[in-house]
Amino acid sequence: MSRPDRPLSSRELLNRIGLNEDASHSLLQDESLDALLHELDGDLGTVLLERYAALNMTHAFQPSELVCWKPGLRNRRAPAYGTPAVVLEVLDPPIYDGEEESGSTYFREPLSLVIGLFWNRDPHRGDFVAFHVDGRRFEPWDSDTA
Repeated sequence: MSRPDRPLSSRELLNRIGLNEDASHSLLQDESLDALLHELDGDLGTVLLERYAALNMTHAFQPSELVCWKPGLRNRRAPAYGTPAVVLEVLDPPIYDGEEESGSTYFREPLSLVIGLFWNRDPHRGDFVAFHVDGRRFEPWDSDTA
């Protein structure tokens, strides 16, 4: 069956690859927080306040210091939890992510650190790369607890 010369909509593409509203692991539905709360051993309000407190616990980082994500505060793919990164630069004042969509988690995110790490995905696996990140989400890395 031929189709008109028009691009596929997002829904059409998701349907073609089996990710639609009928699929058991649909990307189009919000997952219930019940499973997450069970994993966190707490109620939603308590967990939210704990994450808020952790986000606002600051550290005075210096270049060459090793850092890692604070538990529950990772908002980017890299580095992975428990993996160290090195502070390359502390930005004071921070710069703000230029994301223009207010629904994005990166909208006006204060980027206060530049961190360096080894990229762990092909095709550039092993390359040293730098990322601008929100320093409030990081803590000093401890090799004994990683």
